[in-house]
Amino acid sequence: MPHGATKRAAESSVDAECSSRAWSYWPDFEDLSNELARLLGAAQEGGSTVSECLLTASRIDPQDEDNWYREWKKTADASRERGDTAFRGGHVLTAQSNWLRAVNYYQAAAYPFDAADNRLQGVLARMRSCAHHYLEQLTPAAEVVDIPWLDDYSLQGYLLPAPAPAGLVPVVICIGEPGSRKEEYLYKTARYARDRGMAMLAVDLLGSGTGAQFEKVAGRSDLETAIGSVVDYLLARGDVDERRIAILGDGAGSSFVARGVALDRRVAAAVCDGGIWDLHERAFLMQRVASLHCGVAAMSRRSSIARYIKCPVLVTLGERGWLEKDHVTMLFEQIRDHHRDIQLKIFQRSETAAAQGHSDNPTLANEYIFDWIADRLAADARHRLGRRTQA
Repeated sequence: MPHGATKRAAESSVDAECSSRAWSYWPDFEDLSNELARLLGAAQEGGSTVSECLLTASRIDPQDEDNWYREWKKTADASRERGDTAFRGGHVLTAQSNWLRAVNYYQAAAYPFDAADNRLQGVLARMRSCAHHYLEQLTPAAEVVDIPWLDDYSLQGYLLPAPAPAGLVPVVICIGEPGSRKEEYLYKTARYARDRGMAMLAVDLLGSGTGAQFEKVAGRSDLETAIGSVVDYLLARGDVDERRIAILGDGAGSSFVARGVALDRRVAAAVCDGGIWDLHERAFLMQRVASLHCGVAAMSRRSSIARYIKCPVLVTLGERGWLEKDHVTMLFEQIRDHHRDIQLKIFQRSETAAAQGHSDNPTLANEYIFDWIADRLAADARHRLGRRTQA
């Protein structure tokens, strides 16, 4: 390549990086801009349309919290009504598409509010209604399930069966950081599981209501016990392959998933932070008394998460996420001293999926994640078949 072309390509790459870093629809409101970016990224997965998102954003005054709520609710209501009309006319596929987008728009409308706000309860009730309508029309039929956890607090999940179940089926559990909602997995990950012959159980920690009781359990130090309860539920059904249960812990706050996997040997493969966030917090505290490098080494020796996780683990992060790439790599190397079957994938700015939670390109991340899960579950099945043959 001529020197001039090389220089122009390099400059273009730098410009693209700067643009991706600097893009903000409302520069003074980073949280709302990030939420809009998430909504736009969901368009390629069927969770929104770009035009609806941009039209809604054009009507929003970010300084007016009520305005944000009203405009996203207006867009969500319109999508829900289109879905209902299509369903009455016998157009099930169109109804499902509109209900699915309404789910995401209602979630956006609820974004600024806490659990005590009556407006939140209203939009979440509508969101769940749309989700349930969508699930009812799937083929094979999906289920809304209650999962026992605490004595007075059960979890709710959406179980989407494998497309052509024959015997016991593999399942991937999708669960986000505390406070995230399971409804987003209906457009975000469901098709990736289905296309690879897996059932999917989407679950959250918000309980079986609209989340008003969540504040009572959010601060518990044993959130990881929810993972064991979810696995207990799956195994009690009788239609799940107990050797092919994978888990996707979505979000930066998913260390409770890593802790749950460390306590539960029944999980065959896990996509989570592998304890990186937990180790990061420990290292941050250690910086007050020692250098970062010494702190990480000391805390990794004391960390029980990596030491006790026995299944294969995949950690995925975006280069533009909250943690710096070099810092993450250093933490990962410390964890790998205790757990060799762990893999780190950092999505670079140059390939997208580099934002926090891969919100700028969830497709790229999900393709990688679900291919990894499928390979791991298939490898485990081949290993078990080999042992039976030898016997």
